[in-house]
Amino acid sequence: MPADTRLYATPPGLRLSALADIADGAARGFRLDLKCGRFDGFVVRSGDRVTGYVDLCPHAGVPLAARPDGYTVHAVSTGLLVACTWHGALFRAEDGVCVAGPCVKQRLRSWPVGVRKGMVVTACAGPAPWWRRLFGRV
Repeated sequence: MPADTRLYATPPGLRLSALADIADGAARGFRLDLKCGRFDGFVVRSGDRVTGYVDLCPHAGVPLAARPDGYTVHAVSTGLLVACTWHGALFRAEDGVCVAGPCVKQRLRSWPVGVRKGMVVTACAGPAPWWRRLFGRV
C-alpha cells in the first residue's frame, strides 16, 4: 500500500504527546506516517481526559483546521465544541456529533486515544481483552 494512502485507524499503543503539551480545553492535531499510509487525527483535552477523532469533516471531507494545529475549540455551558474552519460546523468534543452547521446530527469518526502515565496514546477500540483485565494490564 503506498505511503500516501489515507488511513482511518491506528494501531494501539503509539505515544502521541505528553498530556501537559495539550492545553486544557484545546485540540492538537497529529499526522502519523505509518508503513501502510498516513493518518490524520486530532485530540481534544478536557481536564485529564482526551477524546480523539479522525481529522475529516463529514460534510466536506476536508480537515477541520485550515492549518496544522489551527483547531478552534469553544467552551460552552454543556462542554466543548470543535469548529470546522471551512463551513462553521460545530461538533461536541465528547461524542463528535454536529450540533450546528451544514451537517447537523452527523458525527466525526472516533479515534480511540487515552492517557497512560501522563502520555496521550492510541488505544484499542472497545474493552480490553479478558486476559488483560484479569492481569490488570488495561
